[in-house]
Amino acid sequence: MLNYIWLAFLLIAVLVGGFTGKLQPMTTGAFKTAESAVMDIALPLVGIMVIWLGIMRLAEKSGLVQIIARILQPLLRRLFPEVPPEHPAMGAMVMNMAANMLGLGNAATPLGLRAMALLNQLNPRPGVASNAMCTFLTINTASIQLIPTTAIGILAISGSKDATAFVPAAVLATVIALTCGIAMSKFLERLPMFALPPIDPKAATDTAQTDTGNAETTTVEQVQAPPIAGWGHVALWAFLAAFAGMFFVIAYPTAADAWPKLIGAEWRFGDLFPDLANKPVMRVVKTLSILAVPFLLTFFPLYAALRGVKVYEQFVDGAKEAFGTAQRIIPFLVAMLVSIRMLREAGVIKAMTDTLGPWLAKVGFPADLLPMVLLRPLSGSATQGIFVDLVKTFGPDEMISRMAATIYGSTETTFYVIAVYFGSVAIRQTRHAIIAGLTADLVAVVAAITMCRIFFA
Repeated sequence: MLNYIWLAFLLIAVLVGGFTGKLQPMTTGAFKTAESAVMDIALPLVGIMVIWLGIMRLAEKSGLVQIIARILQPLLRRLFPEVPPEHPAMGAMVMNMAANMLGLGNAATPLGLRAMALLNQLNPRPGVASNAMCTFLTINTASIQLIPTTAIGILAISGSKDATAFVPAAVLATVIALTCGIAMSKFLERLPMFALPPIDPKAATDTAQTDTGNAETTTVEQVQAPPIAGWGHVALWAFLAAFAGMFFVIAYPTAADAWPKLIGAEWRFGDLFPDLANKPVMRVVKTLSILAVPFLLTFFPLYAALRGVKVYEQFVDGAKEAFGTAQRIIPFLVAMLVSIRMLREAGVIKAMTDTLGPWLAKVGFPADLLPMVLLRPLSGSATQGIFVDLVKTFGPDEMISRMAATIYGSTETTFYVIAVYFGSVAIRQTRHAIIAGLTADLVAVVAAITMCRIFFA
C-alpha cells in the first residue's frame, strides 16, 4: 500500500504544482527537505539512539526486560499472541509504551526501533510487516500521553491562564483512539486482502541467521542473566535499598516541588510550574516525567553490574546498533518527507482545506482546524506551526485553541512513524498498518473535538 500512496503523493504534487505554477518552489522545497531529513533528523537521532539502545542492552542482559514482560504477560499475550511471552521484544515494547505515556519522545523512538528489530527476528517473511509489527505501530500512532509537554508549553508561552486544562480531554481522546486503533488492526489482519503471504523457507532461514543491526543478534538465551544464589539475594536487596535512598536524595528538589506540604519544603511547585500548582495529579505525573530519565540511566547499569554483566562492554555493543539503524532509516525517511513537502508546496493541502472546510463546518467541525488535521499525519513541524498560528490568532484560552492543543496532544505523525519504524527493519509491505494508524488519528480528532465541547462548553 505504501508504494501506491507514495506514488500518488508525487504525481498529485507535480500535476497540481504545474497547474498552479509552483513547480520551482516545490522543487526547492523537495531538496531542502531531503537535506533536512538527513542532517536534522537522522544524524541527531543516532546520538540519542546510542544512549537508549545501550541502556536497553543492559536491561536485556540483566534480565529486567524479561521481568517486565512477565509482569504484563496477560495483556501482552492478547495483543501480541505470535510473540513468545519470554522474548525480549515484549519488554522492549512495554518500555517504549511507558516512555510515550510520560512524554519522553527522545527515549520512546530508540526503544521502539529496538522493539521493531526484535520483532523482525520473529518475522519469517522478510520485507513484510507481521501482525505484531502492525499492532505495535498502531499503538505508537495512538499512544497515550499523560503530559503533552509541547502543547502545554505553547499555550503557557502564549499567556494561557490554564495551560493544562485540555490535558484530561487529550488523555481521554488518546484512550478512545488507542482502543479503536487496536480493534481496527485486529479486524484488518483477518481480512483476505491483508492476509500474510506464504512463508518462503529459504527466506525465513536467512532472516533467522541475519543480524538486524550492526551488533550480534539478540536471542532469548543470550539475554538470560546469571542466577543469583545464597548471599546474592541479600546483596541485591541491600543494593536496591541503597539505590532508593541515594535516588531520593537526588530527587528531593523535584519532589519538594511536587509535594511541598508533605515534605515541608520552603519553595513550592507553583514557582516553576504555575499552571500546575493546584493540580496534584498533574504534579505527580510531571514529577515522574522529570525523574524518569535520570532513574533509567542510573538504575539499569547498576542493576546489571550487580547481576554480573560487563556493563561498559554491553552498553557499547548495544549502542553500535544505532548506526546501522540510522543508515537503514535514511532512504525511507527522505522518500516520505520529500513527497509530503512537495504536496505542501504545490498547494494540495490548501486546496483541500478550501474545498472541505465549508462542508465540515456544517457538521460542527471548525474549518480553521482542517489544515492542522490534514497535516498532522504528514508533518510534525508543519502541524506545530499551524497550532502556534491558531493560538496567536484566537488566543490561548479560546475553545478552538484548546481543541487544537487536544488534537496535537492526542495524535501522531503517522507517516513519519511508518517511515522510521518500518524503514529501520526494511519493511516494504506495510499491509494494514497505515489504515489502522490513520483510523486511530481520525478517531482521536473526533474524540478531541467532542471532549472539548463537553469540557469547555
